[in-house]
Amino acid sequence: MRRCAFAAALGWFAVTLLGAPASLGDTGPQPPCGGEVFPSYPDLDRPPVVRVWERAGLGRDWTPPPCTGWSGPGFSTLVVTAARFRYTAGMEGLLREVGAISQLKGMRYWSTTQKRWLTLIVDASAVEGPGGERRRGDFSPTELSDGVNLYFEQSDNLSGKATYLLHAQSASPDRLVFWTENTSTLRYLLVPLFRPGEIQSIYFLDQESPGVWRYYNITRTGKNANTLAAGHEASSMNRAVAFFRHWAGIPTDQEPPAAR
Repeated sequence: MRRCAFAAALGWFAVTLLGAPASLGDTGPQPPCGGEVFPSYPDLDRPPVVRVWERAGLGRDWTPPPCTGWSGPGFSTLVVTAARFRYTAGMEGLLREVGAISQLKGMRYWSTTQKRWLTLIVDASAVEGPGGERRRGDFSPTELSDGVNLYFEQSDNLSGKATYLLHAQSASPDRLVFWTENTSTLRYLLVPLFRPGEIQSIYFLDQESPGVWRYYNITRTGKNANTLAAGHEASSMNRAVAFFRHWAGIPTDQEPPAAR
């Protein structure tokens, strides 16, 4: 997707941010699993919608929607990105792009602390197993569509190197659902921030009509994650939008950022 430019027209838009405190009766994100979607998708060629929940908004023991496959309750931070985009390479192209782990290297985001664009992912590679034993080439569409557990190693600019699991939950001509989670501990200055399984992301990509797709991503950090990683709403938005831009073929450091 990054190389196929299916949403280049979106690049100059600002992002619609829905980071306001949760209202009474807010049940949290509702992914595209057969019912009403929340937050809802923006119109085609409009900016992505980003919504952030903190633990106080939904409660420590919030229950994830069943179709996420997440069995454990609760979270520290919950971020949702929803968008519509243009893409004409079909499911084969989507699988190829998702499997191109090496292309994550160089992804940039706006640092709200340093007030400038920084490299978010400084290195990334597919690896042979959960321990990151040996690097290998990017994953093929066949490997992803077979639904096997795949592993990749990623180094970000704050917490360094960690290994992640990548799994395609479903892959049909008009729908791709895949998820990732960390299998090793992420640290900041040697302090553990996220234990294995405490960073989970799930992506839903659905073809709405020929050449038009919907994008819905939920990312959560575990309820027992280090409190040093909590309370950074603007940073969470910028990181989520960086991944959307990567998949959408938009330069990840294109102005304006999601949040200043």
